[in-house]
Amino acid sequence: MKKQLLALVAALMVGAGAQAADIKVVVNADQPGPVIHRNIYGQFAEHLGTGIYEGMWVGPESKIPNVRGWRKDVVAALKDLHVPLVRWPGGCFADEYHWREGIGPRAQRPVKVNTTWGGVAENNAVGTHEFFDLAEQLGAETYVNGNLGTGSPQEMAEWLEYMTADGNSTLAQLRRKNGHAKPFRVHYFAVGNESWGCGGNMRPEYYVDLYRQAATFLKTPQNNRPVFIASGGHDARTDWTETLAKGLKGVPFDAISHHGYTLPTGKWETKGAAVGFGEDQWISTLAHTQTIDAWVRKNTAVLDQHDPKKRVGFYFDEWGSWYDPEPGSNPGFLVQRNTLRDALLAALHFHVFHANAERVKMTNVAQMVNVLQAMILTSKDKLALTPTYHAFKLYVPFQDATSLPASIENNPVYLVGKTEMPSLSVTAGRAKDGKLYVGLVNANATQAAELALQVGANAAKAVKGQLLTAGAMDAQNELGKPAQVVPVPFEAQAVGGKLTLKLPAKSIVVVAVEG
Repeated sequence: MKKQLLALVAALMVGAGAQAADIKVVVNADQPGPVIHRNIYGQFAEHLGTGIYEGMWVGPESKIPNVRGWRKDVVAALKDLHVPLVRWPGGCFADEYHWREGIGPRAQRPVKVNTTWGGVAENNAVGTHEFFDLAEQLGAETYVNGNLGTGSPQEMAEWLEYMTADGNSTLAQLRRKNGHAKPFRVHYFAVGNESWGCGGNMRPEYYVDLYRQAATFLKTPQNNRPVFIASGGHDARTDWTETLAKGLKGVPFDAISHHGYTLPTGKWETKGAAVGFGEDQWISTLAHTQTIDAWVRKNTAVLDQHDPKKRVGFYFDEWGSWYDPEPGSNPGFLVQRNTLRDALLAALHFHVFHANAERVKMTNVAQMVNVLQAMILTSKDKLALTPTYHAFKLYVPFQDATSLPASIENNPVYLVGKTEMPSLSVTAGRAKDGKLYVGLVNANATQAAELALQVGANAAKAVKGQLLTAGAMDAQNELGKPAQVVPVPFEAQAVGGKLTLKLPAKSIVVVAVEG
């Protein structure tokens, strides 16, 4: 399969008509910027469809190989991504989740109706202990979303005590009785989710009052204090950021949550197909990352006015593609195909988040397994790694890297109909291993690009890394079939003092610079 892909790449480079070689990428390695926090590559697992049950959790009695109920193959694949953080239990589900129903013997836990997602039974098999076990298996930090919608300050405060107390309180003893002697490490805790919508349809002023009340009682041992996150706005809205920045002074408040999804049509009623789309919806999807960038910049500018020391983080903790549901599936399960388009969409999001790393220190793609823009697809004992998974893996070196300014001279315009965007996008950083990495995306679906890479005033001597592309815009990796979208080696050497990179159409390249 890899030989076939290499042949395909060569054909794409030759056959697509490479653009003029006067395109230049310049990386200023002597001007370090903010650190690209590893949690920009955070993940999100919600009680939604088969995102957790069946997708990751099969139970200890399952014939599918597992560790204490969590699928071995899924955990292994996620560990290869160096997943830094997992957000749980929602999403919209968080504001109808009551934590006491998810502790104790599983056979005795109540069965509820998941009224948010599909109206199916929720047996609470995955609760607090199971979630922290998953995070421990992954080596990931934890982000717990509290229930403000149908819960109370008391319920959230008691959950935090149950998770973090190290003394002999009744709740600490209950945690021990349920099998965990030491406190759990809670890294992040959010007060509600999408309080402007599914979390209560609140006005920002009303939410501020509720947050202030709840936060007053959210107490933990000092050595286990989480980052406290307020539910913020979505899309282009800045009113929530403005109101929260003004109204939450004097109470525990460390970051604002913001959400924004990409719909090819821009319409929630008919979002667009996940496969079989035309180039018009290819570009409309990828060009939307320019809008995402504008949303981030508008909101962080508001924060700059009220928080010039940049103490408050801006967390884009739900993002990704959202298409019409897979035909024949439960529409409440948000099942959709994942294609090469999603891989490029992910990479372009990374570039946006890197460029705003001074404030954006956490983001969470929606979601991890089987839901929306998933990393992994499963069915019974089968597993497939999506193109988005491979995009995440290519960018692992950027976790905790120091960002470096990078620019593109003579960047061609990619135009389809009335929609346009730059053909090429670049990001650069100095990784923890000391190497300089460059990430490049050629968004143009039909035209290859040829560019010179320069580090400071000099051409780089060589690059080595990986390339992700495929023949079709909607190429995908399906369960039980050979993968169509997998990375292949990519390298280039300087000739005559000039290092030229040839990027196929619709491709991602991540390379380490040598010399």
